[in-house]
Formats: sequence, structure tokens, C-alpha cells
Amino acid sequence: MELSQARSWAADRSNAVLITIRADGRPQSSDISYRLNGEVFEISVTADRAKTANMRRDPRVVFHITEPSSWSYLSFDGTVELTDPATEPGDATADALVAYYEAVAGKPHPDWDEYRAAMVAEGRLIVRFTPASVVGQTR
Repeated sequence: MELSQARSWAADRSNAVLITIRADGRPQSSDISYRLNGEVFEISVTADRAKTANMRRDPRVVFHITEPSSWSYLSFDGTVELTDPATEPGDATADALVAYYEAVAGKPHPDWDEYRAAMVAEGRLIVRFTPASVVGQTR
């Protein structure tokens, strides 16, 4: 399957499993929500999570999307880049998290000041995943 075709299928979904590599080489998986921004998948994570530490150490990941009702799935592999954590409600990361929220939720947050403050308090950042290849089937 071509990446462009796979991204089109993934654009209609928002949940996936992110698989990172632990320090000892074993895989670690996390359920995540995502948005597709052009050719790049974006994920919101906190700076203190195991998956974040794994990606800082080794940017190679697998991004697995499934739709069991149609026996469809795609497993993308590629690399990630991590933004700096949000440190101010008006910084670039907080702005990116606002765009992420609106795309995933499909609507604006009821209180953007509260949201931005929470993103700073939680140490949230954006992971940008660029797929290099994909395997799977869609129906």
C-alpha cells in the first residue's frame, strides 16, 4: 500500500496504538489519539511519560491503527520529532496543542485560558510522527 493511500484512510480516524522502544529493546505500547496534519501525524503527550522518554532516546516508532469491524489495519513505521513542552500559555507548543485539540475534539474548547494553563501544568508537548513505510489492509 502506498503511504498517500494509507494516510487518506487514517485521516478518517483518530485513535491508534503508538509502539516505542524501551531502553532494553523491548516494545512499549500506548493507546493514543492523533490528528493528521498534512503528511505528519501529531500526538499530545506529557514530558514525564515512559513513551516520551523512549522516543527521546530512540525516535523510531510504529504507529498502528485498527478498525476491527472491517478487518482493517495499518502499521506505519517511521521516526518522531518532539516539541519542547509548553512552558507558557502563549508559547508555540501551547498554540500547537490548541490546534491539536480542535482537530481531535472536532470543536473548540469551552475555556481556552483554562486549557492552555493545563497544558503548561501537565508539561504537554506535541510528537510529530513522519511515516517511512506502511503495511496492512483496508476494506
